[in-house]
Order: sequence, then structure tokens, then C-alpha cells
Amino acid sequence: MTKPTASTLYRLIEAGHLARQALLAPLAARGLEVGDDAVLLGLADPSGVPTATLEAFTGLDGDHLDAILRRLEDKGLLLRLAVGPEMVPGARLSQQGQSTRAAIEDHWRQLEDTIAEDLGKKTRKSLRRGLKRIITLLDF
Repeated sequence: MTKPTASTLYRLIEAGHLARQALLAPLAARGLEVGDDAVLLGLADPSGVPTATLEAFTGLDGDHLDAILRRLEDKGLLLRLAVGPEMVPGARLSQQGQSTRAAIEDHWRQLEDTIAEDLGKKTRKSLRRGLKRIITLLDF
């Protein structure tokens, strides 16, 4: 058997961990916590997003999401309100929240571009396909 640290699975986990750490940098710089980025990125619609949609987007249960929304609201990053024609509970980003979301998204894009530079278009596409297959196999 191959040494665990030399295995593809180990390298995949290591790369994922390091990528996540790099993506957390703009959060820490703004006093935000792990998971806040998912909520901010999920609030792309300027008119607001229903809480149920945010739960599905982030994979968070209602209580955990509610705590994050409350904290982000206290920081002035979002407003909690009724959204859509049915006026269901939801949230939308404040101007400061939109700016924070844009910075996080830009950081994500820069990291993606840096990684992609070394791969080339064909290898990048193949890697994306392979990772999608791995995710499908492991999502049980």
C-alpha cells in the first residue's frame, strides 16, 4: 500500500484544506467567521433571498443559519425582512454587506485564476470533471 501522505486522497484533502484556509483570509480580516462567506455568497439577489433558499444553498439547519444571520445583521451586513411575492422570511445584504460579498467573491476568483494558471484549460476541465465524479461517489 502507498504511504497515506503520498496518496491522491491525502493530496486532495491537503489541497482542499489549504484552499479553504486561503479563502478564509478575507473573512478573518473583516472579523467574520467560518461559514459567513457561504451566507454572504448566497445573498446574491439584491432584492433578498428566502431563508429556506439560504438553508438549501449553505446546507445549514435553520437554527445555525439563524444565529449567523443574527450576527451578520448585528455587524450591519444584512437586513432581515420578508421577501418575494409570498413575503416569506428572508434577508438581503446592506450596502456594506454587498461590498464585503464582492471582496470575498473577488478573492475567490483571484485564487481560482492563480490555481488555473498552472493547469491549462484542458487539464483544468479534466480536473473539474474528475472532482465532480469523486464528489458524486462520496456523497452518500
